[in-house]
Amino acid sequence: MTAMDIHQRDDLAFPQSLPEFQNLFPDDAACAAYLGRARWPDGFVCAHCGLIGEPFRIASRPGILECRACRRQAGLLAGTVMERSHTPLSVWFWAAYLVASQTPGMSAVQFQRQLGLTRYETAFGILHKLRAAMVRPDQDRIGGRAKEHVEVDEAWVGGRTSGEGRGVHHKTLVAAAVEVRRRAPGTAQDKRKDGRYAGRVRLAIVADRSADSLSGFVENAIMPSSLIVTDDWSGYARLRKRGYDHNPIAESGDPEIAELFMPMIHLVFSNLKTWLNGIHHGVSAKHLQAYLNEFTFRFNRRFYPFNAFRSLLGIAGGVEAPTYAQLYSGEWVHPTSGGCLP
Repeated sequence: MTAMDIHQRDDLAFPQSLPEFQNLFPDDAACAAYLGRARWPDGFVCAHCGLIGEPFRIASRPGILECRACRRQAGLLAGTVMERSHTPLSVWFWAAYLVASQTPGMSAVQFQRQLGLTRYETAFGILHKLRAAMVRPDQDRIGGRAKEHVEVDEAWVGGRTSGEGRGVHHKTLVAAAVEVRRRAPGTAQDKRKDGRYAGRVRLAIVADRSADSLSGFVENAIMPSSLIVTDDWSGYARLRKRGYDHNPIAESGDPEIAELFMPMIHLVFSNLKTWLNGIHHGVSAKHLQAYLNEFTFRFNRRFYPFNAFRSLLGIAGGVEAPTYAQLYSGEWVHPTSGGCLP
């Protein structure tokens, strides 16, 4: 796990249990103070006069800060995924904590029940806004590490085919890339899968299985010169010309060959499909990329589930999020962790 995958802030405590969370964030004021430190690590910066320093805080309105020099007010939530929200800040913190720390995650229905929200639409909107914060604007590409490689493949995800004959119906094509790393000899599980384990992952919707679509995904998701292992599909044939050390494997439909040479990418797709169907009971193609982003965020931080809470709030403090109307109209284009959209 690289440092870039974790929002590194030693000055921001993160709760490792529910009692710790309740002690750290007993009310909106405590949440506002924490978010302020996350947004301005060197102190509040007034957007009007540029003064850096502790602002005045209004006890009855924790989301409003007032500059001590020019007396102009600033919204703590302005420019964050929580902007223009009427939901209490403590509810947003509960959402971030539950999404980041619960191993399988949770659906909007579960979240609505957990926090006693009256409207499903509120839970749906909050979770999708947090998913928008799960893709860092400055996200680095995976791979590029010596003596390691990246497995790449594509699969059809979602949809139902019952009663519609053979072929793919109502499914979406998703490309994936996963780092393959090796455990140190003598460590736990060093003999499982020949000591190999999955590092970071990237997932994105692609338009088709053409060389342009698949090569575009690889170039946006993986560092140049990386060793890449794929099947022998022609859509990957250009990778060597594009600066990658490409090693195609002729699987010929043999599951043993697939398990031997590309075990991690198939494990990722298996976990993804199980998660989508088990937790969310399937998702629409319109919002699938948002769920791919959540799976990527959760998978890449699976060794640091509580630190992921701090990471999520750190990213959420500087990215744009959709409105409820944009989500339902389809106007909002979900950000992608792989740099590739249809």
